[in-house]
Parts: sequence; structure tokens; C-alpha cells
Amino acid sequence: MARNRRRSSRSRKGGFSTGAVVATIALSAVALAMIGAFGWLKYQAMSSVSLDKASLCPTTGPTSETAILLDVTDPISGTTSLDLKNQFQRLVYGVPVNGAIDVYALTEKEGELERTFHGCNPGSGDLTNEWTSNPKLVQQRWEKGFQKPLDEIAGKLGSGASGEFSPIMAGIQRINLEAFQPLPAGIPKTLYVASDMVEHTAAFSSYRDGVSIAKFESSPAREKFRTSLDGVQVKVLAFQRPGQKFKMEDLAAFWKSWVEKNNGEFAGFTRLEGLE
Repeated sequence: MARNRRRSSRSRKGGFSTGAVVATIALSAVALAMIGAFGWLKYQAMSSVSLDKASLCPTTGPTSETAILLDVTDPISGTTSLDLKNQFQRLVYGVPVNGAIDVYALTEKEGELERTFHGCNPGSGDLTNEWTSNPKLVQQRWEKGFQKPLDEIAGKLGSGASGEFSPIMAGIQRINLEAFQPLPAGIPKTLYVASDMVEHTAAFSSYRDGVSIAKFESSPAREKFRTSLDGVQVKVLAFQRPGQKFKMEDLAAFWKSWVEKNNGEFAGFTRLEGLE
């Protein structure tokens, strides 16, 4: 009888010891999970990007640059304006979080542009972690500082005024010097040019000289408007004038050659709908 009681006692002690080990492991796992979750939240909070209050760009600089040159030296038709607005909004929505966008209006004076917007996409509230940020405040910041001003620009795209000259090359040169060249190497850079793409200056005019790249190369404009577009993708959104004597294919070939001779990447020539 004594032998059986001792065996029973050892059995109970053994069972208690196993349960204690299991409980200890379980508690340790919970503790580690809590520590991990706390660490992850702390990391998320610490890794949130610090933004400049005025531009909403990271204080360390934007992660990409999208520049848009709008040729408003002549008005455009309602149909073309609507197509341009749709294209404009599509490319704005494509700007990545922490990417910059600069919108310029071409003027008739060489190299004198009107910058109508400069800022970065700070990300909408939908992309915010509610554990580390306030989605509502983030959404308000995105709407006020990014979406609303760009929507206002889109609504005025057809309200150009006639100008004597159309210095497109000088405008691209200015944007390259102001928006692209100060950026570190490796930052994605894209330029959209919305225009009839008819260059018209004293140095070179397609109305006078046609759209021959050979004539341009022998003109004073070649050196005057030379600019290094290394690492820049250039995309054209082209208007068409009624009775325009230039074929869109010839204009596309001319500008493709000009961009590539300046070390840029010609990424497309889209003809917008309608006539000016």
C-alpha cells in the first residue's frame, strides 16, 4: 500500500511539473508577442517620414520628381481641354507617395515660366496606419495640400491667352535646371509637355524653318537651348490646331530627335482629342 501511495505521489508531482512548463512556455510566447508588437508599433512611429509643412515633401527630399509644362500661350478647345484635364488628373494620381510634382505654365518670354504648383504627395488617409497616425488628419492634409490645388489647376486648363512666341525648348531647359538637376542621382524624373509642340522663337521657328531637325541643328537655337536631360523621361501631350500644316508624325519625330540629342528618354507622343 505504501509503495502505491509513493507512486501516486510521484505521478501527481510529475503532472504538475509538466503543466507548469507548458504554462511557462505559453506565457513566454505571449510576452514575446507583446514585445514584438510594441517594437513594431514603435518602429512604425519612428520610421514615419518627417514632412516639410509648406510643400508636404520629405525633409530629406522627394523620392521622385514629376514636372508638367502646360503651354497656355494659346487657348484650346473644350474637347481638347477635357482630354487634357483627364490626362492631367491621371498622371497626378500616379505620383507616388513622397514623390514631388511641379506644374509650370509656359509664357511667351524665353525661360520665364509661371510655377503654379510645387509639392509632394503625402499619402491619403487610406494608406495610414491607424495605430500610429490619425487617418482623418492625414486625409485632410492630403486633400488641402495636394488634391485640391491640383484639381483647381485642372479646371483652368483651357483658359490660355494668345502669345506672340512659344518658347517650348527654353521652358524645358528652365525646368531641367530648376526641378531636375538639383536632385540626387537615381531619383526618377519625368517631364510631361502639354502643347501644340510648334516651337516659335527668334532663334528657331517651325513656322519659318519647318520641323526639320537638320535645320534646327544649323540654327542658333541648337546651342542656346541645349540642356542635359540625363535620366529624364519626356512625354508629350499634343494639341492640334485647325489647318495646321505640320503632320503630327513629323512633330513627334522632330521632338524625339531633340530630346534624345539632349540625352533624354523620349517616352511617348500622345495626340489629344479635338482641335484648338
